[in-house]
Amino acid sequence: QVHLVESGGELVQAGGSLRLSCAAFGGTFGTIAMGWFRQTPGKEREFVAAVSWNGVSSYSADSVKGRFTISRGNAENTVFLQMNVLKPEDTAVYYCAATSGPITKQARDYDYWGRGTQVTVSS
Repeated sequence: QVHLVESGGELVQAGGSLRLSCAAFGGTFGTIAMGWFRQTPGKEREFVAAVSWNGVSSYSADSVKGRFTISRGNAENTVFLQMNVLKPEDTAVYYCAATSGPITKQARDYDYWGRGTQVTVSS
């Protein structure tokens, strides 16, 4: 069982930056792939970025490429999402997720989810 806790979401102006963190408790963090997803009211959860268990491989959604970077610190049992050049359309609840399988963009493949952290980008 893995318990995930996100932090770092807040209100920021367009063009600004935020760094989200996701702390993992329980399980063996160094063996699980991690991902970030986001969701706005009335819409499906959207893939943002994912990183493999060893940090060697990562994926990003086209909408955030060049602006968002996912990374992990296995010593700290934490995964990060560095978000730069934020846009109003990035406004959403951001969720951290973990899977014991390989790195994936599919929400259905993730076994554990955090409760989310709100990111609001004002224009």
